[in-house]
Amino acid sequence: MRIKQPLKQIVTATRSHWDRDETRPAVRENLEKIINCRTPTLGAEVYASETEQKLVYHTCKSRACPSCGYRATLLWQRQQWAALPDIPYTGLVFTMPSVLWPLFKQNRHLLHDLPALGAAVIQEWMKANYGVRLLIMVVPHTFGGYLNFNSHLHILVSAGGLKESEGRWMVRLCFDKDEVMEMWRYAVITYLRQALKALVIKSDTKNLGKVLTAEHERPTWIIYIRESMSKWHFLRYAARYARRPPIAQRRLLRVTDAEVEFWTNDKRQKRPVTTRHSLSDFVAALAEHIPDRYRHAIRYFGLLAPRSKGQTSAALFVLLGQNKRPRPPRLSWADSLRRYFGVDPLIDSVGQPMQWVRRLKPIARYAFAPLDRRNGFIY
Repeated sequence: MRIKQPLKQIVTATRSHWDRDETRPAVRENLEKIINCRTPTLGAEVYASETEQKLVYHTCKSRACPSCGYRATLLWQRQQWAALPDIPYTGLVFTMPSVLWPLFKQNRHLLHDLPALGAAVIQEWMKANYGVRLLIMVVPHTFGGYLNFNSHLHILVSAGGLKESEGRWMVRLCFDKDEVMEMWRYAVITYLRQALKALVIKSDTKNLGKVLTAEHERPTWIIYIRESMSKWHFLRYAARYARRPPIAQRRLLRVTDAEVEFWTNDKRQKRPVTTRHSLSDFVAALAEHIPDRYRHAIRYFGLLAPRSKGQTSAALFVLLGQNKRPRPPRLSWADSLRRYFGVDPLIDSVGQPMQWVRRLKPIARYAFAPLDRRNGFIY
């Protein structure tokens, strides 16, 4: 029998491993949120009809929470659909050699600068070759299919660019993969050398300077370029990495008192494989991918940069001959369920509408006993 909320069960069972002073505050905060999500700990809204009453428990809003992350994904896609023009887009993935991953794992402050490095590479190459500015969205990513730490970037850019000197939109812009790779390699190694020189990087690697030199001389770093995808494909692709937790609950095959079993699509073997971790090792791996507070899941650059977006957005739509869509109002939890799941949570079992009655205040830390939700909906 499949467990309904396996991630919550795992996090609850391993509290003694992560609820410690030495654990990063963001990890403790987010894992606590997962446990408290949709429980009396966070309070609830009470709705009632003439014959029935429902408790709608508040959600945690954590990016590490599977259900909250999924709803955030849907709302983000809806907003971006209105904000972005209907043009082709290009997807790029910037990776780095595995020997550099531990540097970013041990020095999490360096992760914050990676999106800016990747965006700068794209902007400089396009400026030098076409003289244009692009719409750029960068999704920093730290996890692989096995929950291993693998720092890389997913970059989504417009397949055309604004040539400001001529006031026109250029189309069919193509990247030179080798040149872009060389610029990315140079940017990362130069950045790490500067961090080492400024003594703001710690490492267990001996002779780090020589390691950086060797990686700079490595002939090829792997990058991927996918030319011309639709806006809808673009948004679906970005959402896979931006608003979801590191592992989907559907991948969790079995959870016992001792271990977790999950499946992964192995790209080398080209088939699904099964992995087993102890509960504590699984949560430790999961915790490495929880971002610190005030670290964004998506960064915007170029024509999407916050300081230029307001100035260029309306003009860009006019230049493209398109009508800019108004920003959609944020959907409530009930409207989200109606729109995306075809379920109206405010209709009782006999089809009568339910009205808001009152709010239940959050309570102190809840004793994590099973909840009887036969008469309740959650949001």
